[in-house]
Amino acid sequence: MTIDATAAAVRLDLWLWAARFFKTRALAKHAIETGRVEVDGQRAKPARSVHVGDQLVVQRGEERFEVEAIALSDVRGPASMAQTLYRESEASKLAREQARALRAAERAGFRPPESKPDKRARRLIRALGDIDAL
Repeated sequence: MTIDATAAAVRLDLWLWAARFFKTRALAKHAIETGRVEVDGQRAKPARSVHVGDQLVVQRGEERFEVEAIALSDVRGPASMAQTLYRESEASKLAREQARALRAAERAGFRPPESKPDKRARRLIRALGDIDAL
């Protein structure tokens, strides 16, 4: 993998793929086109050039990354090398950890039923109807 800190610029979709934010360039391109990636506070196009020092906001699923590009690469390599392409802000790391903990806590209280409802339980479910409609 070649990390070129002196390169002038790299395409945004190519850089996101090389930095391992997305598994394929097509997924990176789709995320950019749907507005989930911002460069320096503005929506971008896939062919936009990324320069060293650019501030990027990448929304991937429920995760939000606020990163600064510190090196450029157009080749995808190991994850350890990809992490050297950017620096994530401390606020971003903290917010992602808090969101992850909140999602884990929400899942902890849910227990799926162990079996299908029996005849009596189905009658009760039908009698309740749509509770959310109230």
